[in-house]
Amino acid sequence: MPGEDKPRISNEIEIGLSDVTDVVSMSHKIGLLIGSKAKTTELIEVILSGALSLGVSDVHFEPTREGVKVRFRSDGVLKDAGMMPVADYKFVISRFKLVGGIKMNINEVAQDGRFTLVLSDRKIEVRISLNPSEYGETAVLRILDPKSISLDFEDIGFRSDDRFIVEKSLKQPNGMVLLTGPTGSGKTTTLYAFLRSVRSPEIKIITIEDPIEYHLDGIQQTQVDDAAGYTFSNGLRSLLRQDPDVILVGEIRDLETAEIAIHASLTGHIVFSTLHTNSASGAIPRLIDIGVKPQVIGPSLNVVIAERLVRRLCDHCKRPVSLSSELSEKIKNFISSLPKKVDRSVYSEVKIFEPVGCPECSNGYKGRIGIFEVLEIDNDFEMLIHDEASEAEMEKYALGHGFITLKQDGILKAIVGMTDFAEVERATGPIEW
Repeated sequence: MPGEDKPRISNEIEIGLSDVTDVVSMSHKIGLLIGSKAKTTELIEVILSGALSLGVSDVHFEPTREGVKVRFRSDGVLKDAGMMPVADYKFVISRFKLVGGIKMNINEVAQDGRFTLVLSDRKIEVRISLNPSEYGETAVLRILDPKSISLDFEDIGFRSDDRFIVEKSLKQPNGMVLLTGPTGSGKTTTLYAFLRSVRSPEIKIITIEDPIEYHLDGIQQTQVDDAAGYTFSNGLRSLLRQDPDVILVGEIRDLETAEIAIHASLTGHIVFSTLHTNSASGAIPRLIDIGVKPQVIGPSLNVVIAERLVRRLCDHCKRPVSLSSELSEKIKNFISSLPKKVDRSVYSEVKIFEPVGCPECSNGYKGRIGIFEVLEIDNDFEMLIHDEASEAEMEKYALGHGFITLKQDGILKAIVGMTDFAEVERATGPIEW
């Protein structure tokens, strides 16, 4: 009838958990479904329920000449999880477009959408990204399980001495806390841990993100919308008129955003944000490079934290490694060279392990943990920034005042059996004792 509203398409998919234990059983299950000419909904449910059961962060669909490869990213590593014919994939991708609010008749440009998986005990957001390729549209599903961010500082990976610095910074009435690192280094999880730490009915917390990855109770979250003119810079400017106590800016990308964030941190607000640099000390030259005056950087910063993720060794199957006398001596010298703030009693008994693989993990690793370098900005460091010291000079000062680098933190986690040296080198480069 004219004027009648069209029925709204639900953006939710009800789903249960699967009994798959690894990507091999996942691949077998997909193969059986393809052979039985299963319905599209069954195929989608098997893939997504398997991904949830295996704790996967991303599901990749990659069209090739032979068919469409399904791959799971688990603990930062991609693994093949099956193949499907192009004909079946076309129905799968159409279903994703439908529930994700994506234009159905367009496949030659990149598109993004979002939908929700409904489990018996919770809802999980899924972000979908589509891109054209030679053999059809590629799709990547980012699974945003709230369980993955329900971590405290110790679970994330902060040592007790660094945790003390971070917690002290979070208790300041104003100032900026910056996280640095590449995409996928765990910055969002850490930022949300900070927000949960300071969250209180007595203060107002507002975020501007691109996009909102996880929804947090008691926090007002907003999302960048370039098409509507809601950018980081003008969005942040409007948020300041909302009388916030704490502000999270998803990323500092330009001078205007940086200046507004710094001004907010100097005028009674706590500001959390991220910056793409390789190290904590590299954040200051980066801010200067985009045009921020050195005179305002030092007074605005409380702490700069660089972060990477390394895989945890599986506690069920990791195997102890015998130390050579040479390596044992190197580790002993390394521990003795640590700053006084580091609790040496934790590392009195060195235990090196290697991955094995078992039904609990399949490859010797299970989960990930952060390695960090925490750069506290004190009065003397402020003067270095004011005088436009080089990054090397800043790092030299920091190392002389108890600073622990990413590589050193990784080594400390390896010598207590959390991870191994191979993972530390993968994240930070070769270890030079």
